[in-house]
Amino acid sequence: MTLTRRKLFQAMSSIGLGAAATSSLAGEATDVPHSAGTEPPKAKAPAGACDAHLHIADPRFRPDFPKQFGGATFQDYRKLQRRLGVSRAVIVQTKIHGVDHACLLDALRQLGPNGRGVGVVTPDVDQTELRRLDAGGIRGLRFSVWNPADAFTTLDMVEPLARRIADLGWHVQIHALGDQIVDAADILSRLPCPIVFDHMGRLPPAQGPDHPAFVVISRLMAKEKAWVKLTGAYLNTEKGPPDYPDATRIAQAFVSEAPERLVWGSDWPHATEKVPPDDARLFDLLGAWAGDEATRWRILVDNPERLYGFAKKASA
Repeated sequence: MTLTRRKLFQAMSSIGLGAAATSSLAGEATDVPHSAGTEPPKAKAPAGACDAHLHIADPRFRPDFPKQFGGATFQDYRKLQRRLGVSRAVIVQTKIHGVDHACLLDALRQLGPNGRGVGVVTPDVDQTELRRLDAGGIRGLRFSVWNPADAFTTLDMVEPLARRIADLGWHVQIHALGDQIVDAADILSRLPCPIVFDHMGRLPPAQGPDHPAFVVISRLMAKEKAWVKLTGAYLNTEKGPPDYPDATRIAQAFVSEAPERLVWGSDWPHATEKVPPDDARLFDLLGAWAGDEATRWRILVDNPERLYGFAKKASA
């Protein structure tokens, strides 16, 4: 029997190769680019904890690399992993690298069984390329449409591409504003693959879970068709740090609605923010959002295992 690259990748995951896969990484004081503070979180990360949303940008893969995005390589991210104590990561293709996945695939090779990726393509992509990305650890496609001025994709691309990736077992990841989600509700309801909503659905902070997009997302989660990333507190607030109370209200509403359909992510290197947030503080916020340690473990470990296919860890 021929051992394909994806089967090899899955086999490695099932036996949990690498020290990081078998024990938690102790959080330690570390200076990390694009992150305020140096101290580790107060809450310890459980074994197998996953940062399910981050970006990597590397000048090795783009000759005209924008200097303002320096300090966001995979080795820079390793510093954040050490600070937070997380061992697994889901790297989301950055707009800096467009539809060229060389940087993302390079980082996934270094992560091995502890890494998964979410790519960005346009409808002209062929199946050979999709299979190549799948073999490299990519498990979904992102559609970041909240700001049309710098978007590589549009909402009308979602359905045709979703039909092409469904047989791969991939998902579509949507970064859209709440109003856009409401407008696209019919399209989203008929997609043949799971949907992952970025940054808590970008609900208007003043309305939070009272916005109609919360209902759209909740109905999809109830049908086991959708997941939500508890990320980007600073994208869902008018009141700001350190506690982001309006973003907390949104996160807690999703936890109350469907804790089994949520994952957490750092959103490092926080490209939207002029003032870097404190990543340890963002990690500790999850404790307040989750409400109890069992739910926190579920969001950090169990749910990412189910969504991304990581090897199973013992329950908390």
